Amino acid sequence: MRYEELTGLVQARAQLPDRQSAERAIRATLETLAERIPGGLADHMAAQLPHEAGEPLRRVAAAHEGTPEERAHRRDHGERFGLTGFAGRIAWRTEHTEEEALREAAAFFEVLDSAVDPELMEKLYGVLPNDIRGLLPEARAEQDARAERDTRTERDSRTERGSQAERG
Repeated sequence: MRYEELTGLVQARAQLPDRQSAERAIRATLETLAERIPGGLADHMAAQLPHEAGEPLRRVAAAHEGTPEERAHRRDHGERFGLTGFAGRIAWRTEHTEEEALREAAAFFEVLDSAVDPELMEKLYGVLPNDIRGLLPEARAEQDARAERDTRTERDSRTERGSQAERG
């Protein structure tokens, strides 16, 4: 996928007014993601994205500061923060609200899902906590399927109770 296509898709899915807003959303999401995931995964992701999009991942992964032990831990595990921290960091970087930041991040993850290998998305899914994972297309599809199953089960239970009442 070319960078122009990536930014255009994010702009459309996030309903952003212009390409610069899409670029800001992409950069902020990738920088925050690079802080949260292991450095090796960030490097693999950067390698599968257009150079301009991969740059924030490479830069943040290389810039981890601290003692050698802290750097090694971040390289292997990433920083620990949940959805609130994730949204806050993206919002700060884009100068948007946390709600807007989450909407833009979810739109970016939809585009990312089609831009990189499925195995890479599975690895990303595996290293993120449940609350952040909910932004990924696979997680949202699972949530939708669960909600549909729950609705169907409830509807079937009401139908069965109605049938039993008629027979009883």
